[in-house]
Amino acid sequence: MTSSKVLSLANTQINLVFLSLIRTFANDTMNKGLIIFDFDGTLGDTRRNIVKTMQMTIDVLHLPNRVEEECASTIGLPLTVCFETLFPHLHKEEIQQCADTYRRIFTENLQSMTPQPFPGVIQTLKTLKQQGYVLTIASSRSHVSLVELSHNMGIADCISYLIGADDVKEAKPMPEPVLKTLAAMRFPASETLVVGDMAVDILMGANAGARTCGVSWGNGSKEELEQAGADHIIDHMEQLLDIIHFTQSYDY
Repeated sequence: MTSSKVLSLANTQINLVFLSLIRTFANDTMNKGLIIFDFDGTLGDTRRNIVKTMQMTIDVLHLPNRVEEECASTIGLPLTVCFETLFPHLHKEEIQQCADTYRRIFTENLQSMTPQPFPGVIQTLKTLKQQGYVLTIASSRSHVSLVELSHNMGIADCISYLIGADDVKEAKPMPEPVLKTLAAMRFPASETLVVGDMAVDILMGANAGARTCGVSWGNGSKEELEQAGADHIIDHMEQLLDIIHFTQSYDY
């Protein structure tokens, strides 16, 4: 065999090995599934910020006082719905004033009260992304606020898509935030897991046909998550890695 043929054969073998490595790498890094996270109470520990801002808003507008538990029970709802729940007698214009005042005070409070990620959140998000999962957020807070907080918390690089309350017509527990995310990311509901701390998150995911995972460290109780029909409930963020692998073996 001539040296040119030997060289040609060697190059062919090298190319085949290279192509095989590319296919293996592609299979290992291809998108394995979509995970849609709630933000407040799931990724970010914002309860103190939200309750304090809500109470300051109530004080500024000279409304009847509401205790911490009353304010916290509305977390996860669109901002206007929060105030409608707390003050059902207010007119639409007054509710909007509440929401506008809240947003202003919340932004001011960020200077002294910076929300922190819950334990294990950053590393788990990084691991999931490295494993090939597409990570997004669907929240009842505004889109601009989501962008700012995700950057401040150091998780923006892990997140591929954001849905805020102002991005949809029908908020949680309606499925629109999930359905809009599925369309944007080109995933079917069967390859999607919705993760959240409130019943509205679980119902949103279930209404869209996705599997759901509740987290116990947020603002909702395990009982509420169970009653909403969560497929899984975890106590630590790192447990999501086990849930994903278990779910993938059946559905993904």
